Amino acid sequence: MRTIIDPPGALEPGLAAVRAEFSVPASFSPEVIAAAAQAVIRTPSEHVDRTDRHFVTLDPATSTDLDQAFAIHRSGNDLVLHYAIADVAWFVRDGDPLDREAWRRGETLYLPDGRAGLYPPALREDAASLLPTGPRPAVIFTVRVAPDGGVRLDGAERALIRSRAKLAYDRVTEADLPPGFADLHARIAAAEERRGASRIDPPAQEVSRADNDTYALSFTPRLKSEAQNAALSLATNMAVADALVAAGTGLFRVMPAPDDRAVARLRHTAAALGLAWPAEQSLDLFARSLSGAEPAPAAFMLGLRRASPGAGYAPFQPGERPWHAAVAATYAHATAPLRRLADRYVVQAALAVANGRPVPEPVAQAFERLPPVMARADAVAGRINRAVIDLAEAVVLAPRVGERFGAVVIDADDDGARIQLCDIAVAARLPQRGLRPGQAVEVILAAVDPIKRRISFAPSDGSDQRQ
Repeated sequence: MRTIIDPPGALEPGLAAVRAEFSVPASFSPEVIAAAAQAVIRTPSEHVDRTDRHFVTLDPATSTDLDQAFAIHRSGNDLVLHYAIADVAWFVRDGDPLDREAWRRGETLYLPDGRAGLYPPALREDAASLLPTGPRPAVIFTVRVAPDGGVRLDGAERALIRSRAKLAYDRVTEADLPPGFADLHARIAAAEERRGASRIDPPAQEVSRADNDTYALSFTPRLKSEAQNAALSLATNMAVADALVAAGTGLFRVMPAPDDRAVARLRHTAAALGLAWPAEQSLDLFARSLSGAEPAPAAFMLGLRRASPGAGYAPFQPGERPWHAAVAATYAHATAPLRRLADRYVVQAALAVANGRPVPEPVAQAFERLPPVMARADAVAGRINRAVIDLAEAVVLAPRVGERFGAVVIDADDDGARIQLCDIAVAARLPQRGLRPGQAVEVILAAVDPIKRRISFAPSDGSDQRQ
C-alpha cells in the first residue's frame, strides 16, 4: 500500500500538487458524515457470539482501519483458520449515502502523507474496525489448510468478536501469535512454489536525509511478520474463490502472465542491476529467489511490478475458470472491505454460499457493475503511485544534474529508448534512436524539475538528442 515512505517530509510540496492533479478527496460531504453517524449506532442482530475466541490483529503499528482478525487451531494434520473480516455490509446499506460515495471512490487512496479513505473515519477507524476496544460485528470465514497447503472454505457466519490484541509488524513476537501461525505460512508458501506462483511484494522505498542536506532513496525490506500475515489473506481469498466458482457466482481478481516482450525487458533490467538470471530459469523461479533486503533485487521487484500487465476484476462466467497468473490460482478479493468496495460484495456472496443460501440479487447485480468501477479506481491509484515515485526520484536526483550514469537499455522504439540506471533504482526515457535492448550506455542527467516530476537524460556523447 505504501511505495514511498517520507519521514523527513521532503515530498510535502510536491504531494500537494499530486493531490490536486488527481482530485484526491480531502474529506466527506456533510450528508455522508451524517449517514456514518447513523450507521455506527446500528445494533448487530444477526450475529452469533464468538467473543470467547482469542482473536488478534496484525498490522502496521499506526493502522486503525483493521479489516481482519484471526484465530488458529489444529484439527488432526490440518490447520483451521478462523479469519474474521469487518462486516462493512452491516453498516452500509445499498443506495444510502455511504454506499453511493463508496461507489464513487472505489478504494482507499494512499500517499506518503496520509490516505483518502473509502469510508468516513467514524466507520473505518472505529465502529467497523476490528480494534481491541470492544465487541465488533464480523464475518468469520473458517478455512481449512491441509499439510500440502490446499485450502477449503469450511463455513462462514456473521458473529460478534472481540480482538484480544492489536499486534504490530515491527514489534510482534512469536509468543504473541497463535500456535500454527508460522506453520500456516509455511504451508501456503510451499504450495505457491509448487504452483509456480510469481507473486511478489516489493519493499517500500524510504526517503532519507543525507549529511549534506540532500536526499537519498533506500529500500525498507518487508518484515517476516508481514509475509506470514499475508498468507492468511491469500488462503482465505483462494478458499472463498473456489467456493464461489463451485456455486457459479462471484467476482474474481484476474491477471494474465507477462508477455514475452515484458520478460525480455525484465531480463535487461536484471542485467543492468547486476543480477544473475540464468537463461533457462523462468521468471517466477527467478523472482521467488530474490530478497528485498538488498537494493538490486528490491529494484528488480519494483520493475517486475511495473512490467505486470495489470490485474482486473471479472464476474463469474459459465465454463470459464478465472485465473490470476501471479498467484497461479483462482483468487478473489474478500479480506479488505474497509479499503476496497468490491470486497464488501464478495464477503456477502461467500456468506450466502457457505450457508446454502442464494446470493442476494443486489450482490449478484453488483458483480456485473463492479469491474469498470474498480478498474477506474485501480487506475487512479496506480497513477498516483507512479506520480509519487516520480516525485521522489526527482527530489533525490535534483542535486545531481550534470552527472554521468551507467545504464542498460531495457526497451527501444522509434522515439528512443527506456533505460535502467545501474546504480540507482530509476528507470527513465532516453531520447536516442538506434539503441537495442540490452545495450550498455552512459547518460548524463540533463535536467530535473521536482515540481513537474520530470527527469531528463541525454546521451553522454550528445548524439541524437530530441525532446
